[in-house]
Amino acid sequence: MLDRTDVVGQRPVPSTGNGSARSALTARRHGVREEMGGPARLARLRERGRPTVRERIAALLDDGSFDEVGIYAHSARAEDRDSTPGDGKIGGYGRVDGRRIAVVGDDLTVKSGTSSQNGGRKVERIYDQALRSRMPFVFLGECGGGRIPDILASSDFSRLSALPTYGKRARRIPSITFITGDSFGGSSFHAALSDIVIQLRGSCMSVTSPRVVEAAAGELITAEELGGVDVNGAISGQADIVVDTEEEGIATIRRLLDLLPGSAAEMPPVAPVPQVDRSTPLTQLVTADRKRGYDMRRVLRLIADDEPVELGAGLGRGILTALTRIGGYPVGVVASQPLHQAGAFGTDGVDKITRLLLLCDSFNLPVVFLQDTPGLMVGPAEEHRRLLFKAMHLQQALVNSSVPKLTVVLRKAYGLAHHLLAGCGMGADLLCAWPGSEFGFMDPEVGANVLYGRELEGLEGDARREHRRRRADELRRETDVWGPAGAMSIDDVIEPDDTRAVLCAHLDRLMTGRTADDHDHALAGWPTSW
Repeated sequence: MLDRTDVVGQRPVPSTGNGSARSALTARRHGVREEMGGPARLARLRERGRPTVRERIAALLDDGSFDEVGIYAHSARAEDRDSTPGDGKIGGYGRVDGRRIAVVGDDLTVKSGTSSQNGGRKVERIYDQALRSRMPFVFLGECGGGRIPDILASSDFSRLSALPTYGKRARRIPSITFITGDSFGGSSFHAALSDIVIQLRGSCMSVTSPRVVEAAAGELITAEELGGVDVNGAISGQADIVVDTEEEGIATIRRLLDLLPGSAAEMPPVAPVPQVDRSTPLTQLVTADRKRGYDMRRVLRLIADDEPVELGAGLGRGILTALTRIGGYPVGVVASQPLHQAGAFGTDGVDKITRLLLLCDSFNLPVVFLQDTPGLMVGPAEEHRRLLFKAMHLQQALVNSSVPKLTVVLRKAYGLAHHLLAGCGMGADLLCAWPGSEFGFMDPEVGANVLYGRELEGLEGDARREHRRRRADELRRETDVWGPAGAMSIDDVIEPDDTRAVLCAHLDRLMTGRTADDHDHALAGWPTSW
């Protein structure tokens, strides 16, 4: 019989019988899995205290559940065949808490996890099968960019794809990317097409590397300045969650998967309600003093079943967005955050709300809105960032979403901001308010300046402030909650400490017997970024 050459190029393997062939296959698998890119590269990872991608996958999945695909892939270049086991990408299928998922990760030990033809085919194969099998897709990104010279020649470059399957997915399955190290090119593209992006502190996520920036643009920049967590978490908004350790990142993925369905064709998993201490009155956190700030996170912890997973915490901080459970049901939460700009929000806050709505509408999660806002942030900085168009983008998302929406006004509900938080006339399935809450076109403090500007022009100092306060108080008397309650514009006025019970009761009303077919998923094809 003819000998066949080991695909990782270690030695010829004689095909001399079933037993020998089986032992040869076992040895080959072991070599690829254990040696990966070679002892020297594994040693360098160990010196830096970094796990291998296979160790990350093992930490994510249930023990013994990983079914690897494409173990024997290698570089399309004959001269690199022996040194590229797996071709820089490791992936397959497994389970998390018993639920099936697909997972792929960049292998830093093989040419810095760079992207090339066969590795790319593996990723596309696994993703396509995840779509067909209706299972979530998780990507662990740490890619050195496109592999040169593998993709430099025109014939090789022309065989690359720009993730067309990914782009056509229309949010049929949840997609989560965890950036575990410096990520340029391919893994960054996966992140930009994902529903949720987690980034590890100390990593970089960008289109290209600082070295390429220097060569192409002549600009010296560090990886942290280019795409570190302070950039992506608080400026660009390209990272939804920032974590300090790999363990925290893996735990966050598992928590997100627990809240999301396997696909848009399923309802999210309902869980038993934990028994926790909720004896702190909400009025102890939210005082009647309209000018006194408070942390909406503390309010949400008393309303939710357990600790929420906050998204976009460093961006648009007048708005808080999160995933959690209330009454056992997974929900998205959009809440004002009075600790920042008194709960006012601008373009970044609008984008955060829209992004969460797209996620929830695609995967059948109801959305709870907690309002306490004086209005939108105004001025040239916001207008120049397309606040007008972004606000109307959000308005379209609200009126086209088909998942249940439940809104509670805690103190203030003013202007367009009120409507963009599923307020009056925006199709909320429940709209209620606390006693003492205020509704109006404009916050009375601002309204007094606009309406009585000429009166105020002739006054200075304390006299001006006192006159403005008196005029604002006059306007405020026209903003009480009983106006919209009497006009049947809201459903109820509730005691603050009944908020959780009211939300639980109405979630049960809205979600019992509900199926994925009750949603038309109109937002599923909207872009993940804009």
